[in-house]
Amino acid sequence: MKKVVFAVSVLLLVSVACARALPTPTLVVTETPAEDTASRLARLGGVPCPDSDFTCVTLTVPLDHFNPQDSRTIKVVFGVLPATGERKGMFITATGGPGSAGLQSADSYTGAFDPSIPEHFDIVFFDQRGVGQSGGLTCPDAAAVYYRTEADASTPDGEAALVKSTKTFTEDCVREMGNPDILRYLGTDQAVEDLESFRQAMGDDRLWLYGESYGTQYAQTYAAAHGDHLAGLMLDGTVDLTLSGPDFLKGQAQAFADTLQLTLDACNADDICAESMGGGDAVRAYGKLESKLKQSAQEFNFPLAAGGFDKRTFSFSGLEYAASSYMYSEAARMMFLRALAAYSRSEDLVPMARILYDSLSVDPETLKPIPDPSWSDAIYYAVECQDYSYYSGTPDERAEAYLRAGDAVDASMPRMSAIFYGDFPCVFWPNAKQEDTRPAPLQAAGIPTLVLNGTADPATPYSNAQNVFAHLVDGYLITENGGPHVIFGWGVTCVDEVVTYFLVTDFMPERQVICDGVVADAFVPLMPLNAGQFTGPLEAMRAVDDEIYYMPQYYYWDGDTPQSFGCPFGGSFSFEPSDAGETFKFENCAFADDFILNGSGLNDHDKNLLTFDVTVSGLKEGTLSYTRDADDVAHVTGMYDGQAVDLSK
Repeated sequence: MKKVVFAVSVLLLVSVACARALPTPTLVVTETPAEDTASRLARLGGVPCPDSDFTCVTLTVPLDHFNPQDSRTIKVVFGVLPATGERKGMFITATGGPGSAGLQSADSYTGAFDPSIPEHFDIVFFDQRGVGQSGGLTCPDAAAVYYRTEADASTPDGEAALVKSTKTFTEDCVREMGNPDILRYLGTDQAVEDLESFRQAMGDDRLWLYGESYGTQYAQTYAAAHGDHLAGLMLDGTVDLTLSGPDFLKGQAQAFADTLQLTLDACNADDICAESMGGGDAVRAYGKLESKLKQSAQEFNFPLAAGGFDKRTFSFSGLEYAASSYMYSEAARMMFLRALAAYSRSEDLVPMARILYDSLSVDPETLKPIPDPSWSDAIYYAVECQDYSYYSGTPDERAEAYLRAGDAVDASMPRMSAIFYGDFPCVFWPNAKQEDTRPAPLQAAGIPTLVLNGTADPATPYSNAQNVFAHLVDGYLITENGGPHVIFGWGVTCVDEVVTYFLVTDFMPERQVICDGVVADAFVPLMPLNAGQFTGPLEAMRAVDDEIYYMPQYYYWDGDTPQSFGCPFGGSFSFEPSDAGETFKFENCAFADDFILNGSGLNDHDKNLLTFDVTVSGLKEGTLSYTRDADDVAHVTGMYDGQAVDLSK
């Protein structure tokens, strides 16, 4: 994706709808070298990738592909999962960012593919130069400080604060990553040459390339330079490379504001969600919170796992950062609405704060940065500031030009205008690009190209996809109404079938295909505030289940690091990995007042069965065993308020 960074902490058509019958797959196999993939990987020194089914190959490539006189090199790591059946070629994924480590996503992404894809293709992911195993350049400490800085670029004092904090960030980030000499060589034009080196090393004449978000920037750059080696191109969450950096960010800021509005409207169209918003209007509920935070940051008490509460503040910039970060998918948008409903009901800012802490990648208990091996803010700017120009002159002159361009954005956008300043560090970044020529529209003659986008995509606006599609010689536009940022691999059959058939059978869809989608998942009601509001133990335990599942700390858990958090009305809840999945522990944990739980639980991934075994105290006493199975059927047995219970729903 084009990562959304709040530099100010601020932060017509043919519709298939999956009804059209698709043909029976007929595999079309291209000629491949006599040497099989396993032999090629062995020849290249392949070794098992860490904690992965992929084989990693480290290539030594020129640091500067465009200067034969420069003998310096850099190492770039590619991961390959050989085809399990009759091989058609290599299917390569360029992930989002810039700054994401593709190898961290390789196994999970592949698990979402139709089985015919890994059967007939070598699946390839990679860590772009500087990222992850290809350099590990990061600056999480500098980033954590920067994204939490309060500055309002719509006022002179705010502009001064933004300039000061951004200068400090760029200096601290470059110092923290520790290798500034290579910054000028981390742009996409250099990175795509690494892929070309890999293609040559593997001995394939042509490959299939899928890019998501920033990966579409990468894929289009590769297509422009080496289109004769592409058998197929897929652009998902599409960046229009003809736009300047400021013009792209203007459109992105508007898209985030539009997606927020669509999300609030979706709540109003959902009776349960609307009823949860106090006055029955999510738009009004958001406006009320927004207005209050604009007047002043609000104090609130945050429950700690160790016990007690920590007094904290929540600001307007925190709200916009949290809102923007949770606009990327239908589930995240619903989770944001739940947090808004919690505030509407009782002015509870804790759920919104949890979303903010997750968005900032900080520990909600300590507010210290959480290392993320899959992401690098340092590489985001290192690439972005080489790919795009943000004005010319001295750093201070460029900053002034950026701020003056932002005046019109601030004046025209009451919400999310801060997104326009996301690339503000580029004015101070070492060796940043100043020449403002943009590439010509990609035509990709001779390369069948799928362009995929959701209409509710906030990070890569739908208009970008339409613009790119309009210039392609052999293009196909796949639209999901609503939908997330990046639409392939999310289980929407209409989308996934088009990509799968395109890859496996060379089947071309209609020139324009529309797939049904939603803006936000169906709203899941909040936990009642106190035990007296429960109709019985099954409702109570299912509500506990929902609260845990949609807790950002659990929903976006890495599956490896033990976690614990303070329950809203006291006590703690913790979870950690086990051989079967993950185990849980309740210690005087109260998600609702006067409903206190002690006990344990297990989420068994193999059986797809969740179990809680708890004792209940407070308003009523009991000992309960709760389960939820693969069909989402909840069942509770035991004793509650002196009565035997055996309930299912």
